[in-house]
Amino acid sequence: MANQSYDAIVVGSGISGGWAAKELTEKGLKVLLLERGPDVKHVKDYKNATKTPWEIPHRGRRTVEMLENHPNLRRDYVLNELNLDWWAHESDSPYIEKKPFTWFRGYQVGGRSLLWGRQSYRLADIDFEANLKQGIAVDWPIRYKDLAPWYSHVEKFAGISGNRDGLATLPDGEFMPAMPLNCVEKDVAERVKQKFGGARLITNARVANITEPLPGRPGCQYRNKCSLGCPFGGYFSTQASTLPAAEATGNLTLRPWSIVNKIIYDKDSKKATGVEVVDGETNETHEFDAKIIFLCASAFNSTAILMRSATDIWPDGLGSSSGELGHNVMDHHFRLGANGLVEGYEDKYYFGRRPGGFYIPRFRNLGNEKRDYIRGFGYQGGASRSGWSRTVAELDFGAPMKEELTEPGPWSIGMTAFGEILPYHDNTIKLSKTEKDKWGMYVLEMDAEIRENEKKMRVDMMNDAAEMLEAAGVKNVNTYDNGYTFGQGIHEMGTARMGRDPKSSVLNGNNQVWDAKNVFVTDGAAMTSAAAQNPSLTYMAMTARAADFAVKELKRRNL
Repeated sequence: MANQSYDAIVVGSGISGGWAAKELTEKGLKVLLLERGPDVKHVKDYKNATKTPWEIPHRGRRTVEMLENHPNLRRDYVLNELNLDWWAHESDSPYIEKKPFTWFRGYQVGGRSLLWGRQSYRLADIDFEANLKQGIAVDWPIRYKDLAPWYSHVEKFAGISGNRDGLATLPDGEFMPAMPLNCVEKDVAERVKQKFGGARLITNARVANITEPLPGRPGCQYRNKCSLGCPFGGYFSTQASTLPAAEATGNLTLRPWSIVNKIIYDKDSKKATGVEVVDGETNETHEFDAKIIFLCASAFNSTAILMRSATDIWPDGLGSSSGELGHNVMDHHFRLGANGLVEGYEDKYYFGRRPGGFYIPRFRNLGNEKRDYIRGFGYQGGASRSGWSRTVAELDFGAPMKEELTEPGPWSIGMTAFGEILPYHDNTIKLSKTEKDKWGMYVLEMDAEIRENEKKMRVDMMNDAAEMLEAAGVKNVNTYDNGYTFGQGIHEMGTARMGRDPKSSVLNGNNQVWDAKNVFVTDGAAMTSAAAQNPSLTYMAMTARAADFAVKELKRRNL
């Protein structure tokens, strides 16, 4: 069968790939969107989204069989009965841990856009400038002003609810009305503001849950079942947002069960000509041609594709000429903070099950403050009242217990810190030389760990949380550190970083691979540093910006 040709091929249909497909098709390109897993239809395939707990065989919990079959997923909350099919199966897609590494992947149409936490924050000038000022890794080739209009572009379409706080360190965006703080959060926020002179701010989480209708999306129903798929389009996902927009153009071809083995590279033109695909169901091999290729397969998978490409020219793969491909692995370290009880609000409650709480932007190492580590962290948290599942020790059976449980329990409040990990050159991924996955492709070896800078930061991340809660009058404040394994933040970044020099980076300032200018990488692999903020909004903005550039270059016949 002759190769099928397109203007553009997009690899991966998650947050970045969905945006690439939307932007490129709306600009008139014929686009092939490749996804390595099965199709998931909006609404139709959200099989547990509207079920009640008693309709689920094990009420959504883990079974012994699940624990035995999923040694990776069992490490955290992701292992549960409700959406198990949306997490990659370790036996089909294994990886090697040279050091402990937790890698949670979503291999289906929509990818992890169906599963993400939806926290959506812009990076600031301080984040784009930090590497240069501190002599860390390499300088970002872009600044906030380059990405600002694209942040606005994607926020308006995706739908981000949040509060405008006027902070240089956390730029404001194009927000729908924020999901309100509840009564305890508001009072604690005010006390923290007073105690710390405004230097520490508890504000509304900025989340990709819409509080006003968008076309085809009536809005968030406050069900807090986002990880099951939302029939109402209440949160941003490929299925609810970018995929319908791309399909509406008539320019999109979606092909699930298409695992990209490699990019086909022409050494004479120094360009990519297409991709080689393995059918995930039949193992048949196909080739597809295109003028431009967008790698959006998630950070490590995009890098793995590059590593398997053009190895006859570069033994370590396309984009490896700098020696940086596969290096500078980043994530956000977390799983620590503080919590406590709040008294005096026993007559208060709240509306619905809000899918977001509060956010505390970075306040360390700003201005003239110098801690014994560099960079910083933010917090995500919330206050709530315990429900019927709490244990009532004094009334542990019969009618008295049932009557007691009809009333909500005491108020509690907690916060978890998320800290920046520096881009260390020797935090790496590479292809195994011996172990293969179900489809015969060499798997990745993970070799990454946090260092002294992050370990010192973690002391403040925990103690500062307790300090704020105690200052706000919270009782029985407890700190906690549940330990962190690299990758648990599910914010994989680096391994194909942007830069200003082809000798020290994989991509240029337009997300083009230096070694093949018609190949673009716009997912987490492109990140030059991690900042403290959740990164997905930045992937969206980078993708939209790169797509605009790519189409203009195509029209100029430069690609």
